[in-house]
Amino acid sequence: MSELNTDFLKQSFPALSGSQVYFDNAGGSQVARHVGDRLVEYLYTANVQLGASYPASAQAGQMVDAGRAALAMLMNAARPEEVVMGATSTQLLGQLAQALSQDWQPGDEVVVTNFDHEANIGPWVKLADKGIVIREWKMPHSAHEPDLADLRSLLSDRTKLVAVTHASNIYGTINPIPKIAQAVRKAGALICVDGVAYAPHRAVDVQALGVDFYVFSAYKVYGPHFAALYGRYEALLAAGNINHRFFTRAKVPQKMEPGNANYELAYACTGIIDYLVAFAQEHGINMQGRAAIEGAFDVITAHEERLSDRLLDYLRKRTDATIIGAPEADHMQRVPTISFTLADRNSRDVVEAVDPTGLGIRYGDFYSRSLVEGLNLPNADGVIRVSAVHYNSVQDIDRLISALEAA
Repeated sequence: MSELNTDFLKQSFPALSGSQVYFDNAGGSQVARHVGDRLVEYLYTANVQLGASYPASAQAGQMVDAGRAALAMLMNAARPEEVVMGATSTQLLGQLAQALSQDWQPGDEVVVTNFDHEANIGPWVKLADKGIVIREWKMPHSAHEPDLADLRSLLSDRTKLVAVTHASNIYGTINPIPKIAQAVRKAGALICVDGVAYAPHRAVDVQALGVDFYVFSAYKVYGPHFAALYGRYEALLAAGNINHRFFTRAKVPQKMEPGNANYELAYACTGIIDYLVAFAQEHGINMQGRAAIEGAFDVITAHEERLSDRLLDYLRKRTDATIIGAPEADHMQRVPTISFTLADRNSRDVVEAVDPTGLGIRYGDFYSRSLVEGLNLPNADGVIRVSAVHYNSVQDIDRLISALEAA
């Protein structure tokens, strides 16, 4: 199918009815109508505390459980108990670091990168205060893909965990997580993957990836401002308790959700599945559940590759443009998060010149500060980033190209 059903997309995303074109989706996508419907349903029918014996509380509990199950399906977790829910990916990774480090000793090691979002660097680096040794897996100079040999050289019998991103929110590069996970397992360590920049574009399969932990933000996958952390059940069971003192380690995943997750946002996540199933059916894929999710993302991937190709082709032809990441649109290599700089132009000036056209792009380091600082850019404004998703159109890209030409 060469074109997506734009009428369906506009019906599914009320925000698309306005004049704004959203090209800052890596910072947060628009919310599918199905999600809003589920949110209102919870608030108007079951807005009570969980755990009581009366019927409304039992219903609320079932709805929150449905939200957890939906997130598990979205990641292909083996069971809903492998999903820890929370406000943001940053918060969940901080909680994970707090829980895991309860059993670590001074001299134990954690490997972080210099090419991740700070959310999957900072919580681990802070453990140095407890005597944890932090080792850094660095991106080779002028490259946009890490070298697995460099990681292997950092691993030792004291390595407890490796933290790495699935897709860079600057480069757009998809990292070979199964190969990385295999190397980490061979060293006897755990692997924690930041999937925030990957999950809006592909069907995540944590079992196929072979990871121990995987986090993503629902609000970047067409859902509410919420997040989910997958933890392989045995790994979660072994982690420490960060909730009330009387919670045992066997109380998975609640021991990792201090104060409880937001109930209505949890249930609203069922709307993400509703949307993806409806999208699949609208595009000729008559399936349900996980099969529909995978089918929907197959269609999404093909469309997004066309968007990437259009913009990257334009940037490659500009003699003053430097693409930060893979210059080709191959969906096996990248997602449609495209960063670049223009010679002799501050990134901020370019973005602000585009703003009046109604096209929302952005400049900065996007909390991948170590990565952007390592680029040695000529100005402090960072990169220009265009982060598309499937509800963007080729026509939107053409409008952006015209705006960049005018700028």
